[in-house]
Amino acid sequence: MLKQLKTHIESHLPFLRKSRLLIAISGGIDSVVLTHLCHELNLNIALVHCNFSLRGKESDADEDFVMELADDLDLEVFVQRFDTEAYAKTNKRSIQMAARELRYQWFEELAEQLKFDYILTAHHADDNLETFLINFTRGTGLEGLTGIPQVNGTFVRPLLPFSSNDIENFAQEKRIKWRDDSSNKSVKYLRNKLRHEVVPILKSINPSLLQSFQTTLNNLQDTSVIVNDRMEAFLEKVAEKVSDNEIRYNISEFKKLKHPKAYLFETFKEYGFTEWNDIEHLLDAQPGKQVLSNNYRLIKDREYLLLSKIEVANDNEISISEGEKKIKTPAGILFFDEADALFGTSAKTIFVDKDKLKFPLEIRKKQEGDVFFPLGMNGKKKKLSKYFKDEKFSLLDKENTWLLCSENEIIWVIGQRADHRFRVDENTKQILKIELDSNLN
Repeated sequence: MLKQLKTHIESHLPFLRKSRLLIAISGGIDSVVLTHLCHELNLNIALVHCNFSLRGKESDADEDFVMELADDLDLEVFVQRFDTEAYAKTNKRSIQMAARELRYQWFEELAEQLKFDYILTAHHADDNLETFLINFTRGTGLEGLTGIPQVNGTFVRPLLPFSSNDIENFAQEKRIKWRDDSSNKSVKYLRNKLRHEVVPILKSINPSLLQSFQTTLNNLQDTSVIVNDRMEAFLEKVAEKVSDNEIRYNISEFKKLKHPKAYLFETFKEYGFTEWNDIEHLLDAQPGKQVLSNNYRLIKDREYLLLSKIEVANDNEISISEGEKKIKTPAGILFFDEADALFGTSAKTIFVDKDKLKFPLEIRKKQEGDVFFPLGMNGKKKKLSKYFKDEKFSLLDKENTWLLCSENEIIWVIGQRADHRFRVDENTKQILKIELDSNLN
């Protein structure tokens, strides 16, 4: 196995030879064998161990074992203890998910702080099969059936080509000691149930199951490349980034397709959506209809689907006292300064007659029945809703627009249009310049 791993690294993971590596070690057979293999290959390794405090003395014994192994091999070791149950309760996670989050967060922080290049984990071919079966039973797309990636960011899994039998045989041949985790025998966890009850049946049906499974994975991964290439070309045509928080998608391009639902799934799967029938129905829904995930929303707006991140609402009014020179707003930074003349007027810079203002001014969102007198329309009144419609504001544009007001009368649709009533004229004695810098938001 040592020779096979050496060949595998030279062919597929040559960067490991010149890298500083952390090995995630539990004390179990897989991670202990990985440690011995990497040590014999003279890779630049250190060990990292998590004590999740879930099995009392058994967890502490695992920690002691890892410390002794590091001492025997003359390796640096890092150990962290977690109150996993408290974390799970606070963050509303299962114990397994809590341990996973704590583990990976700490590994990444440690690697960054101490300048390790990669973190090695001991996932092997049987783990890959179990992950495939878990995703298959829960329902997934193509991506969930392509297996555990060998390299995923800073995480590398060099044992994926090897089976649990390969690892056990190596351990016995080299008389390597390891720790058995008693929780791995419990079938209350789905992975263990598959490992102990389902996979053995599949292997009895097909003794070459892992080899056949790898062939299937290779085929699925090849198909995934084709799908990704097609989706990349499609998204270049259909998607447009409007802002850091908004992407819009041309509905007509989806409706030209024979299977729009499949394209909708590939387009929006990474944003946590699950109600794919509802998303497909958005294509023909009335404007304003939306579908939510935990962190994103997708809104139908005339000929577009608008994707935006759900953020905590900040609809509180902001008061501006006379004499304030600078104030931070959700729209950006507003600067107030006296001026002698009008110069540099734009959508983001307006000049008003200060004597027409009633302080304190306020900044607020739109309200039902809002009207204003757009500058340049010779004092004609217009409903704010009509202005939004004429200017082709999207639903998100309307929600994110802020108004500068004096006694509830609109002075400025901030960043868009000033009001005629507060303009500078021949009778103006004090000119106030108001400027928006949205880059400083």
